[in-house]
Amino acid sequence: MSIQSYLVNLANQLIIRDDEKLKINTSVNTIKPRITSYFGDNISDHFAFGSYTRGTMLTRNADMYSDVDYMVIFKNPNNLKPQTLLNHLRKFAEKYYSSSEIKQSHPTMVLELQHIKFELVPAQKDWFGNISIPSPSSSYAEWMATTPTAFNQKLTSKNTVHKNYIKPLVRLMKYWNCKNNYYLSSYELENVITDQSFFRATTFKEYVYSGVDALSYGWFSPQDLKNRVDRAKRIVAEAKRLEAEGYPGSAELEIKKLFPPL
Repeated sequence: MSIQSYLVNLANQLIIRDDEKLKINTSVNTIKPRITSYFGDNISDHFAFGSYTRGTMLTRNADMYSDVDYMVIFKNPNNLKPQTLLNHLRKFAEKYYSSSEIKQSHPTMVLELQHIKFELVPAQKDWFGNISIPSPSSSYAEWMATTPTAFNQKLTSKNTVHKNYIKPLVRLMKYWNCKNNYYLSSYELENVITDQSFFRATTFKEYVYSGVDALSYGWFSPQDLKNRVDRAKRIVAEAKRLEAEGYPGSAELEIKKLFPPL
């Protein structure tokens, strides 16, 4: 097997399929009417978003923390606080999922089911249609603006232009990310990849090399993070050298250090 075929096969294995996909879809289709019934006229909209809707969510065999982002937009006539809305989501989860693990991970309420985790995100919308969600706990502001579905079109367009290689590349890089202490958030990593030009990349492995090349860090980044990124780049450089010198088997073994088999 070559590096090309190994990476293609591994990216394919990361896709959620069959029984796992059915269970996740069933959970999403179950939570929707429950939210509608519980909150009624107190909300204006609710929907899944994020990697689940973009087709870049990893199977749990690859990432035990894979989750479904689910936004609940509250009507907010009294300018409710983020914590108040999070409490509403907790009470909803406790009513319908009392036997499941429920915990707050600001700015979301986490609902852990047996086969999938929901990140329930409270939100509000102003008169102009702008959506805001609670800011991270480290922020001074209570709310921050978001466009939960805007990135989907950007990723889809990029994927179409680049031979449908971008979504498999995203899944592969997210797999590396979860093996390296979550160097970036899932959304940040997808943005980094989608913003690349992939100049002169033609094969999938060349797209993967470009994805690794796009990894970076700042001057004040933790040393462990710097070490992991530097290691990834060294592995790619060594795999390229071995291939160029006519050692495809050794090159494949090298790239498996970066993307180990499932």
